Amino acid sequence: MTSARPSPAPSTPSPGAPPPLRARLAVTVGRSVATVSRALHLGSGSVIGGRAALVVDPRLLRDLTAGRDVVIVSATNGKTTTTRLIAAALAGDRPVVSNATGANMTAGIVAALGGAASDATAVLEVDERWVAGVLQATSAGTVVLLNLSRDQLDRTQEVRKLAEAWRTCLSATPPATVIANADDPLVVWAAQAAPSVIWVATGQDWRADAAGCPQCAGRISFTGAAWRCTDCDLARPEPSVSVEDAAIAIADDRVAIAMRLPGRVNIVNAAFALATATSLGVPTPIAVTGLESVEEVAGRYRVTSLAGRPVRLLLAKNPAGWHEAIELLADPPAPVVVAINARIADGHDPSWLWDVDFERLRSRFVVATGERRHDLAVRLRYADVEHATADTIDEALRVAMGRPEHTAGRPVDIAANYTAFQEYFERVGGSR
Repeated sequence: MTSARPSPAPSTPSPGAPPPLRARLAVTVGRSVATVSRALHLGSGSVIGGRAALVVDPRLLRDLTAGRDVVIVSATNGKTTTTRLIAAALAGDRPVVSNATGANMTAGIVAALGGAASDATAVLEVDERWVAGVLQATSAGTVVLLNLSRDQLDRTQEVRKLAEAWRTCLSATPPATVIANADDPLVVWAAQAAPSVIWVATGQDWRADAAGCPQCAGRISFTGAAWRCTDCDLARPEPSVSVEDAAIAIADDRVAIAMRLPGRVNIVNAAFALATATSLGVPTPIAVTGLESVEEVAGRYRVTSLAGRPVRLLLAKNPAGWHEAIELLADPPAPVVVAINARIADGHDPSWLWDVDFERLRSRFVVATGERRHDLAVRLRYADVEHATADTIDEALRVAMGRPEHTAGRPVDIAANYTAFQEYFERVGGSR
C-alpha cells in the first residue's frame, strides 16, 4: 500500500517578482473594461474593471499582493484620510500603491494594484465588512484600526458583530503589527486578539456606540481619558502614541507637525499614519514631510468654486462623523450648508439625524438641502437652530451668501453625506 504524498505548499513569489500569467491577463482585461467604461461616461471604471479582472482570476488579490508589504486600514470614519496620510508618509522612503479613490472592496483594491510596481508597498483602505477576506488574501503585515460606530444599519452589520469579525480574523491570520485606537472599547477588544499592538490615544469623545462591553455585555465606565468594563477585565490599554495639541508623542519623542488638513481629527489621523510609517522603518522626518504635504483627500476639505461661488467641501456620513465635522465648520457667525440624501450608499433611514448634536450649530444659520432636507429641517427646528431649506445646492449657496453675517470672498462650508458630497465633488471636476 502506497501512502499519499503531501501536496507541495504553494510557493510565495519573492519581492519584485512579476505576478503569474493569469494575473497579468486579468489585469489587462480589467484595464480594457475600465477604459470602455470611461469612454462611455459610465464612471471611472475602476470597480467594474476590477470585477472583470476577478472573473478572469478569482485569486487576483492574492497574486497581486504576494511578496510585497501590505498595510490594511479600516474604520467607520476616517479610513480614506488615514490611508492617504499613510501613503504620503511612506512615499518619501519607498514606492507606494494605494486605492486612493476610496473604492475599498476587493474589486476596487485589485483595480488599484493592477498597474503598480511589484515591489511597491500596498496601503489599502478596506471596508469594515471586508477586513477578514482582504487580510486572509493578502496576509498583510500591518493592520490599522481606527474606530467602529453605527453606519447604514439598514444594510450593514451592527458594530459589535463587526468587532467580533475583526477579532476572529486577527486571531486566524495574525499580522505582524496592529495599530489600534486605545480609546474605542470595540476596537480594543478586537485588536487584543493580535500578537503585537501599538495603541494610539485619540482623545475620542464619541461614546454612544460603546456603552456596552463587547466581551461580557457588561457596562463600560468612562472616567476622564480612562475606561473599563465594570464586570470584566476589559479596560483601556496604555497607549504608546498620543496627540498633544499640534504635536504627536511617539517613542519618547514629541514630534511637532504642521498639518494642512484642518482640525484635531486630522492630527489624530496623522498620529496613526506616523505610527504606521515608523513601525515600517521610515525615518520620522521623512514621514512628517509627507504628512504635511497633504491638503485634501478625494475632495474632502477642498476649497473650490461651485455655481460660481467659493466653497469648502466636507464629508460626514453618520453620527460619529458629524460629531467631528461640526468641529470643522466655519466659526460663527458664518452660515453653513448641510446636504442630506438617503440613497443606498447613504443608508435609506435618516433617523440617525436625531443622534447628531446639531444644537452645537445654534450660533450659525444653516441652509438645509439634499433629498432629505425636510427631515433635516425638522431636526434643526427641535435643536433651535435658525435655518432655511433650499431645493438645490445652487439655491442653498445663494441663500447662505445672501445672509448679512456672510463675509464676502469667504468660502461657504458645505457639509454633506456621501452621495450629496459625490454630486458636488463631480461638479467641480472630481471623480469617484
